[in-house]
Amino acid sequence: MAFSLLSILVVIIWIVIGTSRLKIHPFLVLFSGALFLGFLLGITPVETLKLIQQGLGKIIQNIGLLILFGTVIGVSLEESKGTLAIAQGVLRYLGRLPLPYAISFIGYIVSIPVFCDAAFVILSHLNKTLSRQTKTPLVGLTVALSTGLFAPHVLVPPTPGPLAAASNLELENLLLLIVVGASIALILIIVGGAYGHYLIKKHPTQSEQISHETNEEKSIKSLPDFKSALLPILIPIALMGLGAVIKFIPFKGAFFDFILLLTQPTFALAVGMLFAFRLARTQRKDFVNTSLNKGIKQAAPILIITGMGGALGSIIQTIPLQNIAQSLSSYDALGIVIPFLIAALLKTAQGSSTVAIITTSSIVFPLLPLLQLDSEMGKVWVIMSLGVGSMTISHANDSYFWIVSQMSGMDVKTAYRTHTVGTFIQGVVGLVVVLIGYYLWSFLF
Repeated sequence: MAFSLLSILVVIIWIVIGTSRLKIHPFLVLFSGALFLGFLLGITPVETLKLIQQGLGKIIQNIGLLILFGTVIGVSLEESKGTLAIAQGVLRYLGRLPLPYAISFIGYIVSIPVFCDAAFVILSHLNKTLSRQTKTPLVGLTVALSTGLFAPHVLVPPTPGPLAAASNLELENLLLLIVVGASIALILIIVGGAYGHYLIKKHPTQSEQISHETNEEKSIKSLPDFKSALLPILIPIALMGLGAVIKFIPFKGAFFDFILLLTQPTFALAVGMLFAFRLARTQRKDFVNTSLNKGIKQAAPILIITGMGGALGSIIQTIPLQNIAQSLSSYDALGIVIPFLIAALLKTAQGSSTVAIITTSSIVFPLLPLLQLDSEMGKVWVIMSLGVGSMTISHANDSYFWIVSQMSGMDVKTAYRTHTVGTFIQGVVGLVVVLIGYYLWSFLF
């Protein structure tokens, strides 16, 4: 057993070194890691390859369309300027809130369907415009936006990270994950907004002057309607919520079966994608084709990396871990802290939150029943733990760090002192929130 654990540790070290120091593509690192782990565990090469194929195929089968539809929704919102429409609408309805909190909430909404790095690029000009118009220091608004985008990115499906973790842990109730993830992410974006507000107080003068009108200001009239832009996000969630209720209705028939089909996560996101296509104000055919092409290009590498994470997990699942669980059984919260620590280590070392989430979920899956976390809610808490771990911390080896610093005009030193510190605070507070939620759940149920 000790040798098996040492083998896993060696593979984790290889993943960290291969992705961070050697800059090898995560797919190759995970694939070679799975092969090497199979060799260390004494599994024959043919059986190792079969396990890798099974793990890869299982992931693609379970979440392939989910990730594809989710990325297409995000691209459609980008192409149609729906993200800017959402931002303007949130500012209009939350105008009484301090600006950093409103900015964080914009990030919270936009980042659910759109990757946080792409969303920051889209919204950074709006951020600069608001900074100039309100004479608010840009550094505070930048951190409010970056942290507001980051929390949903690691906690709320259909973002690929938590979606892949749900598949790796065989979580069936995706709506439960969305509700819990959205609740914790909401707390964390408030934390990010508060830190942004603190930075504004710390830097009371506006350091950056923007003399020209931004493209967002010139094109406000061409934005989609706020409510229409929200529908691609809200419709899938509403359909999945209906699915959780409709199961208890004793009706049968073709119409009932059709409604039940629509409430499945894959079809719910497909419906959301159709609503996203309706946002086009130009030639609809070109818009749909462009969104699909870009969505497929974005989804492909995610699916490949996610699939290899599942392949690694299939090798790890061959290890009998009963003795480990017995030794850990006296520590009630350790089962929740372990995913956080592994994800935080991987995130800090190699930079990618998605890779950290996928790898960690593959590693901890065999431990779930032994740590009494194999229930649907137990799996959700594990995903929350590794999700907040994957936030800790964003620094120079993370592409998001450079997007935030470059698009906002920060130097590296300032980005470390603001954005990096903000993600660290979110991660630590996130762990505390997860522990409190886990203890309350354990006490009540």
